[in-house]
Amino acid sequence: MCWQPDYKGFLMQPPDLWLPEKYLGLLRELIIQYVPQAEVWAYGSRVNGGAHEGSDLDLVLRNPANLQEDVEGWMDFKEALQASMIPIIVDVHLWSHLPPAFHRNIESGYKSLHYPR
Repeated sequence: MCWQPDYKGFLMQPPDLWLPEKYLGLLRELIIQYVPQAEVWAYGSRVNGGAHEGSDLDLVLRNPANLQEDVEGWMDFKEALQASMIPIIVDVHLWSHLPPAFHRNIESGYKSLHYPR
């Protein structure tokens, strides 16, 4: 099934990431506040089904204008997540900093959380 972005660029029906809706909502707010221009993908155990309640959430930020460039605001986003009420560790990575072999690993199993406007 392919989810279509809503007017803010979020998926109309959030993917199941083993995360309660209130925390998905907070994650959305932080994305739009700090990195609205980024593609945000979730990957890892919360996507592939190997997660448990305390598993971390792995996110990768992609600059759709140029995948080789960093996403503006990403460090502020990372700090805001750490200071947030989200009760799990959220690991944030930049696509532009990851090796091609890891790109392929992520591409084999990810869920898009945000499309830039």
